Amino acid sequence: MRITEARVIVTCPDRNFVTLKIITDDGVTGVGDATLNGRELAVASYLTDHVVPQLIGRDPTRIEDTWQYLYKGAYWRRGPVTMSAIAAVDTALWDILGKLAGLPVYKLIGGRSREGVTVYGHANGDTVEDALVEVARYVDLGYRAIRVQTGIPGMASTYGVSKDKLFYEPADAAIPTENVWSTSRYLNHVPTVFNRVRDEFGPDVKLLHDVHHRLTPIEAARLGKSLEPFSLTWIEDPVPAELQEGFRLIRQHTTTPVAVGEVFNTVWDCEQLIREQLIDYIRATVVHAGGITHLRRIFDLAALHHVRSGSHGATDLSPVCMAAALHVDVAIPNFGLQEYMRHTSATDEVFPHGYHFEGGYLHPSEEPGLGVDIDEELAAQYPYKPASLPVNRLEDGTMHSW
Repeated sequence: MRITEARVIVTCPDRNFVTLKIITDDGVTGVGDATLNGRELAVASYLTDHVVPQLIGRDPTRIEDTWQYLYKGAYWRRGPVTMSAIAAVDTALWDILGKLAGLPVYKLIGGRSREGVTVYGHANGDTVEDALVEVARYVDLGYRAIRVQTGIPGMASTYGVSKDKLFYEPADAAIPTENVWSTSRYLNHVPTVFNRVRDEFGPDVKLLHDVHHRLTPIEAARLGKSLEPFSLTWIEDPVPAELQEGFRLIRQHTTTPVAVGEVFNTVWDCEQLIREQLIDYIRATVVHAGGITHLRRIFDLAALHHVRSGSHGATDLSPVCMAAALHVDVAIPNFGLQEYMRHTSATDEVFPHGYHFEGGYLHPSEEPGLGVDIDEELAAQYPYKPASLPVNRLEDGTMHSW
């Protein structure tokens, strides 16, 4: 069996996605997600111009060899564009292997370690009262874990607060929108939010909060300490992760768990954080961290150091990636949580899939392979639309992490 064709499909059913479809000479197909939010066309070009020509004629079952070929053969290793492209190939090959074996992918990587995948939703609102309404809605939907974000008094806009409460998409303009940020307003406000949430909903629901890389280590330590009375499951991305020693300072001052890693691309990006136990959850994901093959390496290292998974699962992961993530989630021994932002009906129609939500859990498809596909004729009806993530400035105009 050989690969005879690989198609790069760019479509925008309410947001942009890049999908790779690999086809073998026996007619077996596999799909992989290659979406990089705000930089989709860079990955599409990388695949079309550099990767696809190298796939033709290869044995699709040599997944590890193909991964090493694309990673080591590029010479210019790592980075989000390269690793998203490799992820698309790797995921599609696992899909093909599952179909050849007649098994869902999770059975090829160890079988079930749990009955369902605990996911968390995004409750948000311009005010605390608005956010409480959304928390109640997620509780009613059966969610066992909820991320809470609110507007900050005195600020015109805030990360994580959306107009459509079920379908949050921050990439909102061809040229990046500029937001304004105040750390002092934020640090004073957030503890009051979780005080209200705990008073309203009690101790049992798992609560999370995304800082989105905006603090210094000592500011993050202050935030974590102020949130300790409310027993958060984690604070996410408290500081930019380039200086990983900063997490040691956070650890010295708070017991609030820390999650990080949605922008990581390889095990080397998080090796120190995991080995020194400076984080509690690693949020790397299939599409940005080199596919199922490499994500398993990250999670295996994490398992040795009491670090659990908490994979990114925003709407910039297509249903192809979500399907792949669930196969990994259900199999690994050190699963923690899976982010789950629902896709719109248009997206779900373009990407028919077999995974489903029930009783607070997501369940992977039992079909052979990943249990997801792309309707190429329907996808062609949704052409690419330029969309960029926002940028951030402090109140004095200084550029700041978004």
